[in-house]
Amino acid sequence: MADMQAGIGPFLGVFLLAHGWQSGLIGSVMTTGGVAGMVMTGPAGALIDATSHKRSYVVIPGVCSVLASAVILLSQQFWLVAASQVATAIAGAAIGPAVNGITLGIVRQAGFNSQVGHNQAFNHAGNVVGAGLSGLLGWIFGLPAVFWLAAVFGILSIVSVLTIPADAIDNRAARGMKEGETNDKTSGYRVLVECKPLLVLAAALAMFHLGNGAMLPLYGLAVVAKQQGDPASFVAITIVVAQSVMIVASLIAMRMAEKEGLWLVMLISFLALPVRGLTAAFFISHWGVYPVQILDGIGAGLQSVAVPGLVARILNGTGRVNVGQGAVMTVQGLGASLSPAIGGWIAQEIGYSAMFVILGSFALGSVALWIGFASDVKPACAATPAQDASTLPPIGAAA
Repeated sequence: MADMQAGIGPFLGVFLLAHGWQSGLIGSVMTTGGVAGMVMTGPAGALIDATSHKRSYVVIPGVCSVLASAVILLSQQFWLVAASQVATAIAGAAIGPAVNGITLGIVRQAGFNSQVGHNQAFNHAGNVVGAGLSGLLGWIFGLPAVFWLAAVFGILSIVSVLTIPADAIDNRAARGMKEGETNDKTSGYRVLVECKPLLVLAAALAMFHLGNGAMLPLYGLAVVAKQQGDPASFVAITIVVAQSVMIVASLIAMRMAEKEGLWLVMLISFLALPVRGLTAAFFISHWGVYPVQILDGIGAGLQSVAVPGLVARILNGTGRVNVGQGAVMTVQGLGASLSPAIGGWIAQEIGYSAMFVILGSFALGSVALWIGFASDVKPACAATPAQDASTLPPIGAAA
């Protein structure tokens, strides 16, 4: 599934450029798909909470991945390519909440953090293998092979999720209803804006991704501008280094969650970004990608386990866990989408080094929020939270 999620994005621009597209149209297609996916993540989570057919929300993106690859290979007309990217992005918005919901429905709250750690380790490993295979097949057979590979991974994802027995997924647990209770009344959607720990988490993540989102692409521009590296090999190295570190970081996050709880995991992930910003500022060179991307792998790898686990704990008992997962993903996506524009203008005005320091400093706001509201978020972050503990307001009327 990892390659299906990453899909053909990194290679789409190069493929379309080779077929006569201008950079403006390529950017427009990619942005349209990205915005569509970001907007639909929250509603997709709500659908996953409501449905008893959660496997379908992995099957549908798999089908869209296959169709998108076929459309792009058969025709490079703007509207067809744009429509395929929007459809794929909308369907793909459901994958994250769907996988988390299925996981929660199978292993329940007690086993969720551990299983998410394993899920993310395999996810990052899949990204490494997918990037390697895409590069190898693209080099041997040309760029169309990358699209065929994405289609194959889409089919394999469909087959894999259908091997999970439908009755193995407890739909009450999957949407975050408390175990051992028979009351199926869900909270109204306003719980998402009334729950203080969830708001603190979302705000901290927004600030983190506002700084983190542009760090890699702008670091690439800085390195290439100084003629310190080949663009193609640079991109390959960034993917492999970061994703390899994320495998280890996700497993460490899983262990830390069991022993120390998630509060420290999140704090370390936030602290990684200011250090990354300083490293990027003072080591703009081809070899500098290693420490810069190792730090990215630490921050992103820890968060890939801690964030879903925290949302599941914070919203436990509301029946709105997956829409909460989607809402948090949307906030992260918003911060990441604004980051390149902010970083680009700063770099243009005062240079790359100062820009990296400023982007990295955004995470200091995350650290301040996380420490300042520690008393609100620590109950949900505990290694073994009390079964009846709640950080939520009373359940309101179902929306």
